[in-house]
Amino acid sequence: MEEYKYEYHGRFFLEADGLSMHFPAKTDAFGRTTSWIHAADRVSFKVPKGKTLGIVGESGCGKSTVGKMLMNIYQPTEGRVLYDGVDITHLSGKQRRPYVKKMQLVWQDPYSSLDPRMRAGAIVEEGMRNFLPELSEQQRREKMLQILNMCGLYEEHASFYPHQFSGGQRQRVCIARALSTDPELIVCDEAVSALDVSIQAQIINLLMDLQEQMQLTYLFISHDLNIVRFISDEIIVMYLGQIVERGTTEKVYLHRAHPYTKALFSPTPVFTPGKKPEKKTLLQGDVISPVDPPAGCRFASRCPYAQEKCRKEDPPWSNLEEDHYVKCHLFA
Repeated sequence: MEEYKYEYHGRFFLEADGLSMHFPAKTDAFGRTTSWIHAADRVSFKVPKGKTLGIVGESGCGKSTVGKMLMNIYQPTEGRVLYDGVDITHLSGKQRRPYVKKMQLVWQDPYSSLDPRMRAGAIVEEGMRNFLPELSEQQRREKMLQILNMCGLYEEHASFYPHQFSGGQRQRVCIARALSTDPELIVCDEAVSALDVSIQAQIINLLMDLQEQMQLTYLFISHDLNIVRFISDEIIVMYLGQIVERGTTEKVYLHRAHPYTKALFSPTPVFTPGKKPEKKTLLQGDVISPVDPPAGCRFASRCPYAQEKCRKEDPPWSNLEEDHYVKCHLFA
């Protein structure tokens, strides 16, 4: 089935074109794969330069898998990744090197993503040594201190080891490391989920300030709907490896259409003048296995509106309004 077409007004900076990631689940006596885990299926989206696309969904929905395909940590089973119009999916290591410099990743756990044997200054300078060899030692140090300062850290922090920082400070070091190569795109994979709420707000504000200063493009992966709404220009909602709804942040958040989106967003109350607040939606039923999933809607086993058609046919994409799309038989 052809994926939806979502038109943006402006330049397409990052594009995922039908990305799929299938992992072997079972093999026969001859070592041939007989079944597959469908971690992601036909995921497509486009992000304009300088904007933020939020990806939300439950654990195991394929959010991080998509991020890792974009960063070439996983080689997609199918589909393409286009960076500023260039297909970078199957480039060799040498060919991809200029794009590695421009695409950086901020992980969920700042402690485990930092080398405990290296000081913060050396961690930030490491990217410069690899991708900015034209800089002298003095220039690297000046740039490192400037980046630390931009991320809310001080010169003395350059000599600290990761264990000497608080959780929020460690994440600032991770962001500084990502900025060290002068990137254009940063993938934030649950970048604030391990932090306290007050610290989360500080890191989000930092990311937004850096985006404005440096014209960065973000792919922001999270299960926290309030944070995604706050930082994102557009949102895609994923369920079991597929996108089920997408659109501008306010339209998806305020006019949520897919039954899964309604359930996912329901713990976050929406107050509309003249209307009662929405009640929390509790999903019933079992999650289907991602191993060779059936042809129909993958949410049918938990959907209160599921019909026989939903269990047999993959739902089409419907355009609800400008910049708001949903994949559901209810709107076909």
